[in-house]
Amino acid sequence: QVHLVESGGGLMQAGDSVRLSCTASMSAFGGYIMGWFRQAPGKERQFVSAISFSGSSADYTDSVKGRFTISRDNTKNTVYLQMNNLSPEDTAAYYCAAKRGAWSTRRGEYDYWGKGTLVTVSS
Repeated sequence: QVHLVESGGGLMQAGDSVRLSCTASMSAFGGYIMGWFRQAPGKERQFVSAISFSGSSADYTDSVKGRFTISRDNTKNTVYLQMNNLSPEDTAAYYCAAKRGAWSTRRGEYDYWGKGTLVTVSS
């Protein structure tokens, strides 16, 4: 059984920075592509960022490029999302996800999901 647990969310102000963490229970963490998705109130869950097995490559949705950075520590079974210069448009529940196999940014292709951590950004 794979468990993903996110942490680090909370109430922020515009311009703030925060780092989300996701710790995974699987034994072969380095064999999973890890992703972050977010779901704003009343909207569908959307891709934010993903990182390759080793952490050597990553991808971001356009709206967070230059502000968010994804990273992972395979020795700690943890993936991070550093979020800088937050705006109210970043308000959402942020979900960590894991998948095996080929690279993907598609929500439906991820196998395991955390329960999410809420980030609220006020202006």
